[in-house]
Amino acid sequence: MTGSTRIEGLTALELIDLYAAGELSPVESTEAFLRQIHRLDEQVNAWCFLDEETTLQQARASEERWMRGLEIGPLDGVPVAIKDVFVTAGWPNLKGSKTSDGKPYIEDSPVVASLRRAGFVALGRTTTPELGWKGVTDSPLCGATNNPWDVSKTAGGSSGGSGAAVPLGMAPLALGTDAGGSIRIPAGFCGLVGHKPTHGLIPMWPASPFAPLAHPGPMTWTVADTALMMDVMGLPDARDTTLPPRQSEATSYLNALDGGIKGLRIAFSPRLGRVQVDPEVAALVKQAAELLQLLGAQVDEVDPGFADPRDSFNALFYGGAANAVRSLDAGQRELMDPGLIEVVNWAEGLSMLDYLAAMNERAALTEQMGRFHARYDLLLTPSLPIPAFTTGQEVPDGWADSRWPSWTPFTYPFNLTGQPACSVPCGFTAAGLPVGIQLVGGRHQDALVLRGAHSYQRAAPLTHIRPELFGL
Repeated sequence: MTGSTRIEGLTALELIDLYAAGELSPVESTEAFLRQIHRLDEQVNAWCFLDEETTLQQARASEERWMRGLEIGPLDGVPVAIKDVFVTAGWPNLKGSKTSDGKPYIEDSPVVASLRRAGFVALGRTTTPELGWKGVTDSPLCGATNNPWDVSKTAGGSSGGSGAAVPLGMAPLALGTDAGGSIRIPAGFCGLVGHKPTHGLIPMWPASPFAPLAHPGPMTWTVADTALMMDVMGLPDARDTTLPPRQSEATSYLNALDGGIKGLRIAFSPRLGRVQVDPEVAALVKQAAELLQLLGAQVDEVDPGFADPRDSFNALFYGGAANAVRSLDAGQRELMDPGLIEVVNWAEGLSMLDYLAAMNERAALTEQMGRFHARYDLLLTPSLPIPAFTTGQEVPDGWADSRWPSWTPFTYPFNLTGQPACSVPCGFTAAGLPVGIQLVGGRHQDALVLRGAHSYQRAAPLTHIRPELFGL
């Protein structure tokens, strides 16, 4: 591990300050991130598409705006990595699949459109498993994405490319999606911040195949940068018909970070009452709970008390996958990830009553957690029960269950409930692999979740530590 003050190690907020002071230009920073991509990506495979000419055109346009004092938004000139599921004008949307047609799109998805209005520089597209279907990142189209701290390990998924890119200084900001942990899993495994917003808070179009569970969200090096992205991403878009109106255009997650956590009621659930957790992970998360108490929060060890909702999650998630491929013929399916086809075949045997039963359990769990958060402001858990395992595998060696939700029991329940949840690094195992804590809040309490995460990160900063690969 190594510290860094190089351009590639700067946060988005630091970049903006340097642009404003005239000490750095968007072109210089963009070129630095592109150099880092070319230098390191062969070892981690985080990127599936680059268009450097377009990227540098955007950087030059931003540089001109800064020189004239006409910057257009809070991300003007900041490079952003885009997960390869977000529609982006002029670029293909491959989704890790050989069945994609590869044609460029003519318009942006709502999130990309918001970032563009804020002046971002689109760096390129990051890897995902096929259709974003699992908690690790490998696909027939792109191969496996490796962990920046140990390239023999997985980066997690499905936003694994974004998760690998940020710690290595390939991008200061990245987009992810999360329908079962797909932001928080790579955040936990790769040692960065990943926030799953309240369901429906961030506009999403085209609709995800996992729509009842899916959330777009930011992946960054600091909680402050996450809040900055949230300020931009949460603007409404008429194409998403499920989006509730934002309470106030003046609402700023970044401005709401300060204030600390003194007096907050935090429920610490180290195992959700049932999960077996790696001893090193458990010890680091317990230390985090103790620190939150030292910061003034009331921390009680208590479980939310819900049964494992995995059967309902499987029905909704794998049912969404089956619907996504329903129009593909046998020849196209032969090109796809065999594991994806296995879960699709299983889901095709479900009935409408099975789906409705899963939706009913989802509603009941959402109500139960709503009542829980009437007593506790935040819930603290591990992000994951284990550190990263061998790359290219859906589950660890010797694992009894062959499917990825078996090792993500702390993430997918909160996709069912739609609550905001943020993963923040809390330390490293003896082997040097990151460990994360997860802070969960009541629905629409994103600002509170981010304030808690920021308070923790400020008290226990690990942001000066980068993977050894970063400095090679």
